Amino acid sequence: MNKLLPISVGIMLLSFQNHGKKAEAARVSEIARPNILFLFADDQRADALGCSGNTYIRTPHIDKIAESGVRFSNSYVMGGHHGAICAPSRAMLMSGKSLFNVYDKLDGVMTMPKYFAQNGYETFGTGKWHNGAKSFEASFQKGENVFLGGMCDHFKVPCQSLGADGKLGNPMLKGYSTDLFADAAINFLSNFDNEEPFFCYVAFTAPHDPRSPREDYSGTYPEGSIPLPGNFKPLHSFAFDNLNIRDETLAPWPRTPAVIQESLSDYYALISHMDNRIGDIIETLKKKGLFENTIIVYAADNGLAIGSHGLLGKQNLYEHSTKVPLFISGPGIPKNEVRDALVYLYDIFPSLSDICGLPAPSGVDGKDFVQVLIGKEKEVRSSLYTVYRNTARAVRNDEWKLIRYPQRDFTQLFNLKQDPLEINNLASLPENKPKVEEMMLLLESWYSLSNDTATMFPKTILPLEYDYRKLKQTPDVHQPESILKKYFRGVDLNNSPKTAH
Repeated sequence: MNKLLPISVGIMLLSFQNHGKKAEAARVSEIARPNILFLFADDQRADALGCSGNTYIRTPHIDKIAESGVRFSNSYVMGGHHGAICAPSRAMLMSGKSLFNVYDKLDGVMTMPKYFAQNGYETFGTGKWHNGAKSFEASFQKGENVFLGGMCDHFKVPCQSLGADGKLGNPMLKGYSTDLFADAAINFLSNFDNEEPFFCYVAFTAPHDPRSPREDYSGTYPEGSIPLPGNFKPLHSFAFDNLNIRDETLAPWPRTPAVIQESLSDYYALISHMDNRIGDIIETLKKKGLFENTIIVYAADNGLAIGSHGLLGKQNLYEHSTKVPLFISGPGIPKNEVRDALVYLYDIFPSLSDICGLPAPSGVDGKDFVQVLIGKEKEVRSSLYTVYRNTARAVRNDEWKLIRYPQRDFTQLFNLKQDPLEINNLASLPENKPKVEEMMLLLESWYSLSNDTATMFPKTILPLEYDYRKLKQTPDVHQPESILKKYFRGVDLNNSPKTAH
């Protein structure tokens, strides 16, 4: 069978051929290529969904995508070269390239929506685009309520739309982020009447901070009702980078159980609101008769700590910050199955191209995981590499994970099967010396293959010790006053200038 046939068409053709129904097979071969609905969350931990085993959060519509398709339990963002991980994450997703081959720049790069447009798809984008106006204009044929930036007040989103000239207009301040982007997607789908398939990209800014859910969702999860993460700590155990980077200024040091539980309540409320609006988008697909021939992808740009390991943000290489949700459902996709293969977000571009019967895109680093998706193969790669700035490098395989901090000459080793929360560092145990050496060799191999630019053997070694009392809190300009009052009760911020993202 031609590999480039869409999965749904290929599977149905095989079924008909096996039964000798040539006439029916001929009709099936004329089925239109599947549409793509790509739903992308911002700063969502992989475990912040009901389908991942979290019994405290309510996400029925997103869970349904997983139940109707395949959930990848080991999907990762490769990392970032600066603290705003979402920018390189989105550049990798859209280009199919690894970090050191794209960074966060998409100008002049063949993007996934542009590639689909060149192959007959009508492309539409809404929501967050953190990689510049020119690359959005080059990627999409249509766009409404586009937010160019990293973050903003959810209640005051500067939005732009693509004009007839293919250029984004002037930004206008509009209402609540999740509703703006969901409504734009619904508007596009409601008016879609093209015979060619569509590629609809919906990039929410939820559940990224500010942790300010819409008024009617505030209190959805009463404060104190969400348990602390199993790896909660008041302080991180050692210094490895700037521990007062933007995300880490969203609550005082040391982290208290009350503040983390408040954060989780608001974080979950943001996700539940997004989930409900995703339900509205999918209902629109059904009303338009588009659902049965639409591949739905749900993913997120990176995870988040929210109290795990004493951290709040994504500027680290623990599982809670690098592992992301990834579900794919639609025609020809197995239902209610889980794959534990190691995949990157940048594998999605070549894989969706295969699913939709497009030629394999050239110049990408991502691997086509379709054979894993349909259950024909078990793995995409045997190990996986993640990075943060020049300060941390990690490698993991099926069982073990090593994190190396070159500037501190410090190593962590975790057995992920026995210790998925990465609590027990086994690197210093004498019996694990061979394993540390084995994983270091694997890390060095990935370092070379990835065109990594970090200095792995710096001349000066920095101390691991730090004094949290010297970490001055400077919340960014996008935090509403109500949020500052909530999370910084009793903390004097009058003399602390706010910093931008």
